[in-house]
Amino acid sequence: MKTNNWVTKLVLSLAATLLTVPAFADEYLNGIDWKEPALVVPGEPGAPPSDAVVLFNGKDFSAWKGAENWKIENGAMVCGKGDLRTKEAFGDCQLHIEWSAPTPATGSGQGRGNSGIFFMDNYELQVLDSFENKTYFDGQAGAIYKQIPPQVNATKAPGTWNVYDVIWKSPRFQADGSLKSPAAITALHNGALILNHFELTGDTPFHRPPQYTKHADRLPIRLQDHGNPMRFRNIWIRETKTPEAKQGRKPFLRDDKGVEKTIE
Repeated sequence: MKTNNWVTKLVLSLAATLLTVPAFADEYLNGIDWKEPALVVPGEPGAPPSDAVVLFNGKDFSAWKGAENWKIENGAMVCGKGDLRTKEAFGDCQLHIEWSAPTPATGSGQGRGNSGIFFMDNYELQVLDSFENKTYFDGQAGAIYKQIPPQVNATKAPGTWNVYDVIWKSPRFQADGSLKSPAAITALHNGALILNHFELTGDTPFHRPPQYTKHADRLPIRLQDHGNPMRFRNIWIRETKTPEAKQGRKPFLRDDKGVEKTIE
């Protein structure tokens, strides 16, 4: 009987609680009028979405400058003498690029399968054959050169294809040339997160500390010639933008009958 009394009291208590809870809670509305997001048709895995700019499709160097000594073999561009730069300039962006180190592998450390992807012509995401190849950690594949190593080493063996998917946020500068906000990068290497909104401390030179120097809002993507016949393919890029909006009114609450209430 004691057990039954306890169950009865619990049921009555729960029922009383439910009766005191409103059937509908007020809805919070932020008062922001958002512009409708653009419709984008996604590609198959690895393929560009409908709004992407294709920088290399395996056929020609039409999107690049400085390719006189580079060549195309089996749908891939092969690094030759001199750096490659896009004809178009970019700021905030999403970049997809695939690369492969030479085989058979020769050399060691920074002398083996070395290149780099420079955002805005100044900030290097390292490309290196880091498969069973030791070097300084902030200079291995997936590092922001001389600033931070990747979270993991996801490099595949030479001759196979590595994939970088990168979200880049460009630095902002004040009118007087001082830094307003640093560049930031998020990157995945073969599907593994290697950089998570890392804020760069400046550019990425070999011979001095990093520093910021005011530059244009949009600059080319650069692929580095480091003396190794690296291969690149399937390169595409999307500009990224903050959703457009205006504050149409102050935030407010609305109940289930449509009655609006001011937030105190």
